[in-house]
Amino acid sequence: MIFIHFIKYKFLISILFIILISCKLQEPSKNHGIIFLKNRSDNLIVNSSNKNDVLKIIGQPHSTSINNDNEWIYIERVFTKGDYHRLGQNVLKSNNVLVLEFDKYGILKEKKLLNKYDKNKISFSKKNTENELSQKSFVERFLSSVREKMYRNR
Repeated sequence: MIFIHFIKYKFLISILFIILISCKLQEPSKNHGIIFLKNRSDNLIVNSSNKNDVLKIIGQPHSTSINNDNEWIYIERVFTKGDYHRLGQNVLKSNNVLVLEFDKYGILKEKKLLNKYDKNKISFSKKNTENELSQKSFVERFLSSVREKMYRNR
C-alpha cells in the first residue's frame, strides 16, 4: 500500500525537481546598454571600419568624449540574481565599456574594451578641508552648542 502511494508521488516529485532545476539554470538578468558588446566589437576592424560601419553594427554611442568628438563610448552592464547564500541580491555579471577612437576622416583608429576587472580602485584622502568662508561665528557656535545640550538630555 505504501509502495503504491510512493509511485504516485514519485512522478510528482520528479516533475517538481525538474522544474526547480530548470529555474536555476535559467538565470534572470537585467541588462543596461548594448547587449553582447564584446561580440559586436569583434566585428569592427581597426584601420578598416568607419563611423557608418560602427553605427550599423552597434548603433548610436552612449556618449562621446568631453574633449574629442571622435571618441565614442559604449556601455554594457548585466546584473543577475545571486545564489542562495546571497539571498537573491543582484550580482554584477559583466560590466563592459567599449571606447572607439576615430581619426579626422572617420576611420577607426583604436578600440579598447574594458571589463569589470579593468576598473581602477580609487583611494580618497582622509584629510578634511577647512573652509574659512563657511565657518560659524561665535554666536552661531554658542547657540548650536546650547541646542545640542538641550536635545541631548531628552
